[in-house]
Amino acid sequence: MPDDIHAFIGRDAFAKFIGVELLDVGEGRAQAQMAIGPHHLNGMGRVHGAAIFGLADLAFAAACNSHGPVAMAINVSINYIKGVTEGVLHADAYPVSVNPRLGTYTVNVTDDAGDIVAVFQGLAYRRREKRGGEPQEER
Repeated sequence: MPDDIHAFIGRDAFAKFIGVELLDVGEGRAQAQMAIGPHHLNGMGRVHGAAIFGLADLAFAAACNSHGPVAMAINVSINYIKGVTEGVLHADAYPVSVNPRLGTYTVNVTDDAGDIVAVFQGLAYRRREKRGGEPQEER
């Protein structure tokens, strides 16, 4: 994985906070995981939707920023398919369509058995500037 994308994604403080680990990034794709802990559980004892969303969002961010230009989400949705209480969740992000300005990606979140837990769809706007090592101000 190129060092700059690893550093860029590594600055995601929220993903770190919830325990998301980026495993692999390639051209337009990414894999991440999150070991489920007690702090991930909702009032019913299942993994909170926000934790699942956070995992999927990090994989989406890595995949859509792997091309070089800075990409920012402009629309996302998630469908929760199965409740999970323990183990490790895995996120696999891949492109559906990418052009110079927009990229559409799907992220499948699965459990240890390979069952689909959630399906995340994201649309990213690709800005003109290239991804760099330091955060950039909005214009």
